[in-house]
Amino acid sequence: MPKADTRSFVVDWNQDRFLLDGVPFRYVSGSLHYFRVPRVLWADRLFKMRMSGLNAVQFYVPWNYHEPEPGVYNFNGSRDLIAFLNEASIANLLVILRPGPYICAEWEMGGLPAWLLRKPNVRLRTSDPDFLAAVDSWFKVLLPKIYPWLYHNGGNIISIQVENEYGSYRACDISYMRHLAGLFRALLGEEILLFTTDGPEGLKCGSLEGLYTTVDFGPADNMTKIFALQREYEPHGPLVNSEYYTGWLDYWGQNHSTRSITDVTRGLENMLKLGASVNMYMFHGGTNFGYWNGADEKGHFLPITTSYDYDAPISEAGDVTPKLFALRNVISQFQEIPLGPLPPPSPKMMLGPLTLYLDGYMLDFLHLLCPQGPIHSILPMTFEAVRQDRGFMLYRTYLMYPVFEPTQFWVPNNGVHDRAYVMVDGVFQGVLERNMKHKLFLTGKMGATVDVLLENMGRLSFGSNYSDFKGLLEPPILGQTILTHWLMFPLEVDKLVKWWFPPQLLKNSRPQIPSGPIFYSTTFSILDSGGDTFLFLPGWTKGQVWINGFNLGRYWTKRGPQQTLYVPRPLLFPTGSLNKITLLELENVPPQPEIQFLDSPILNSTLHKTYIYSLSADTQSDSEPMELSGH
Repeated sequence: MPKADTRSFVVDWNQDRFLLDGVPFRYVSGSLHYFRVPRVLWADRLFKMRMSGLNAVQFYVPWNYHEPEPGVYNFNGSRDLIAFLNEASIANLLVILRPGPYICAEWEMGGLPAWLLRKPNVRLRTSDPDFLAAVDSWFKVLLPKIYPWLYHNGGNIISIQVENEYGSYRACDISYMRHLAGLFRALLGEEILLFTTDGPEGLKCGSLEGLYTTVDFGPADNMTKIFALQREYEPHGPLVNSEYYTGWLDYWGQNHSTRSITDVTRGLENMLKLGASVNMYMFHGGTNFGYWNGADEKGHFLPITTSYDYDAPISEAGDVTPKLFALRNVISQFQEIPLGPLPPPSPKMMLGPLTLYLDGYMLDFLHLLCPQGPIHSILPMTFEAVRQDRGFMLYRTYLMYPVFEPTQFWVPNNGVHDRAYVMVDGVFQGVLERNMKHKLFLTGKMGATVDVLLENMGRLSFGSNYSDFKGLLEPPILGQTILTHWLMFPLEVDKLVKWWFPPQLLKNSRPQIPSGPIFYSTTFSILDSGGDTFLFLPGWTKGQVWINGFNLGRYWTKRGPQQTLYVPRPLLFPTGSLNKITLLELENVPPQPEIQFLDSPILNSTLHKTYIYSLSADTQSDSEPMELSGH
């Protein structure tokens, strides 16, 4: 590579192209998110991207992944952004960086930290002083870290995006965008190319003078029309599609999304013929481990699945697909691609069925799940108000009078965010769900314990994501009575699973058929070297899974489409060691509590395809085709 003092990446305004070190250059890039891939697998995925003919990788930086509490920063392990930049450099890939502060990415709250909502009136993604103060302090930590990695400083970052699809956000606060541009310039200097990305409808509010305007669109969109729109904002310079969709995301309760190889390759070829620079979103999707998935609001609250396979050219398990070979073939017609074969699929493993054993009901572990004890409040408080960013919180109150007849229990104003599991004296009564199921009927004796376990299913990530508070946003009503005097238990489920299981199994007088929030686990060992595998949970309903203390993510077998969870080989202990799997089943356990590990994924098996629209008596919105857009 040239020495730092001769390195440059600039727009050639006269010839409508980029210049890299003074030579005409076009990038053919792919998106990969380091936060969706275990660190030990970064090099493998980046190498496969380079061998596909790509010369750049594009990725976001999720603020909430790196600043879990105000002023507390984490760049260790799988959060080591600099290590990822270094791996990209080793793979000989340039970098197009998208540091936000908002990223969407179908990620929890679009990458914004949930602690911003501790100021309930904060106006996200605007020039609200509270929001700007948080952004400024974050970027004063992040941007100096990446400064040495800018291309003209000897690194591999050729361009940096400011915000993300801001034109799709209702605020349209130009002074906010100007503030961000000034901040980037102050911390990164004048030489780095800064750009914006928007869909065709977003260019008006998303673009800003001094930032290079790029567009995003997929194979089904009118390329000529959208590039003509880019030309209205950038009469000169290269055509750029910053997000060319190779596939699409999945929502629980809908079919697995796919994009045909023919459509994707034809669109890429047409753009490359025009001399455009293109980034394919996604080239490798990865996985929403833990509680990191985002959600959309499209007439209904739609949480995003654990798998972020995306029907991308490199599968969720890191294997090259026919789509990759077809795209590589197109790229080879326009630029040289590295010689040599692409690696074969990684070894896959089958195991089981394995029987799981009851550890106990969640309610029996409250002293371990919430060791500091509950918070008392007349009216229920949100997750944000008690500083519980993700996961679960239990709300508890007691009946002040006997309820002999089945009586309606409900939360007004769609106040369940997002899913509530209701128990009376420890017996599971059913579920309330945001936008979907609004009431249950309860009975109980005077003094009976009413427990409402609230699950945060992921905060809204796209577009006009108003502040998405979680928990009970309104006090529940039983019959005509507003229920008051609540105990709130913020639950540390991950800590319990990782450090405190197996506790002494508590003897209790619970029903013979287990239901409601309940822990099951077992141990298993693998033969020889094993391989990647896919956890299949037949007959289980909905819950969370941990392997060796690592939170694999949510399963929702009952709703689909995703039926298996990807288990990367590095999570499993080698032969001779015992692996532990723990399930938190939230609703109903199958008659035979078994699991299996399969050697291929099942991502498209929605058991109730019309489920989202089938609760007509309980559903607020009419069923209508959903317009999907944006990242």
